Amino acid sequence: MLTEERYNFITEKLDHYGVIKSQELMLEMDCSESTIRRDLASLEEQGKLIRVHGGAKRVYTVEQEQTLNEKSIKNIQNKKKIAELAASFVEDGDTIFLDAGSTTFFMVPFLKEKKIRIVTNAVQHALLLSDQNNDVSLIGGKLKNTTQAIIGAASIEQLARYRFTKSFLGMNGVDRDFGFTTPDPEEASVKQQAVMNSSKVYVLADKTKFDKVTFVKVCNIEDALIITDHLTDKNHQSYFNNTTILEAKS
Repeated sequence: MLTEERYNFITEKLDHYGVIKSQELMLEMDCSESTIRRDLASLEEQGKLIRVHGGAKRVYTVEQEQTLNEKSIKNIQNKKKIAELAASFVEDGDTIFLDAGSTTFFMVPFLKEKKIRIVTNAVQHALLLSDQNNDVSLIGGKLKNTTQAIIGAASIEQLARYRFTKSFLGMNGVDRDFGFTTPDPEEASVKQQAVMNSSKVYVLADKTKFDKVTFVKVCNIEDALIITDHLTDKNHQSYFNNTTILEAKS
């Protein structure tokens, strides 16, 4: 096996399992211990893994938050596909929570003709929903300038009184081991409340959110269905174990 082939094999195993053992790599690739040691050292220098006793583990980086404007100009077409698929699961008679975020924002036009009740913590979403005559409630609280989300104790207290058939959430990070994460503790608390009060939870995440970890955990990976533009690799469905991943086709 060529060096690059070994590197690819090792990184794919790490993506799938999170941790790998040197002895297993030696058997699976039919290589010597010294070869595996050199490969792991080289990949560690490249920042692709961290060596541990007897093997290696994945590298996790904590991503920083972007503003709503920065988010809204990235992956627009993919986000629209995800949003359209997400909206297709909304049925007449539903009461839904629509989270703040650039991908959930693209759901709004697809909700126009639906006979539903919508609760949101997103000012921009609420204005557009109101313009198209949806039944919409904007929860109160503190306005976060960067994401235009309503957050804080007042918003959580109000949200705790509601019950939803479905919630549609945005996330900054989607990772098998660390679950769904977001950079801001107060936004995370709003999302957590929505998860607790919903019969079904959908997370809208384009492919750039996979294998990313941000500051605050919202919930476990199995607590929601993931709607994405495509699986980041052929192993991701099994990688996420019991989580259902719904793919928005081109």
